[in-house]
Amino acid sequence: MKIISYNVNGIRAALKKGLDEWLKECNPDIVCIQETKALEDQVDTEIFKELGYKYIYWHAAEKKGYSGVTILSKIEAISTKIGMGIDTYDIEGRTILCEFENFTLINTYFPSGTSGEERQSFKYAFLDDYYNYVSELKKTYNNLVICGDFNICHKAIDIHNPDRNKNTSGFQPAERAWVTKFIDEGGFVDAFRKFDESPHKYSWWTYRAGARKKNLGWRIDYFMVQKEFSDALVSSQLHNEAVHSDHCPVEIVLR
Repeated sequence: MKIISYNVNGIRAALKKGLDEWLKECNPDIVCIQETKALEDQVDTEIFKELGYKYIYWHAAEKKGYSGVTILSKIEAISTKIGMGIDTYDIEGRTILCEFENFTLINTYFPSGTSGEERQSFKYAFLDDYYNYVSELKKTYNNLVICGDFNICHKAIDIHNPDRNKNTSGFQPAERAWVTKFIDEGGFVDAFRKFDESPHKYSWWTYRAGARKKNLGWRIDYFMVQKEFSDALVSSQLHNEAVHSDHCPVEIVLR
């Protein structure tokens, strides 16, 4: 089973850049999209259904043109859970859970703190609440697979200039420590790093100064797989060739 996670930075804009053609070629079984920036009725979902994604699960933000997550699947979920059950985050359309036969998939768009101290504080509150949310999920659901735009680089290897960015939102020590805690104490495996520990592997590049062509990026998009289920991982890769967004898709294949 092939699963893609992709922050498309606006699903309507990404479709205009050929997202549907790329999905047809890549042919994943499930696609987790972040930053849809659209209500479901603002998108021609028949495009996806024609590609085999008959089951579409959508969580839009109340604010128009902002945030939002979607799961497109060729397989019907046994159950779904829209949102975390915390209004502060749910009005921003940040999380969808889909329970499948052998695993539970959670697609999340983590807040960014780049706009200032207020949103950085919001981000830290979200991280604490998200950790507790996932801890509770483990009591009910098996084999958690969490994907999305975490808006955090975990280690120095995940960012092109760690020294200059050491106090930048997305690479602050407390944010990085949270990812370490999520992996070590939460019991997860960073799927990409299970297969590839090489440097200069990024999933997001600023639009400024030709950063993508120079590969001056950040790896902030992840698949985190519950440790007990990590043996099911066959592969993971970044699709740098896909240019529908300032992010690139992340892929895992599960046995």
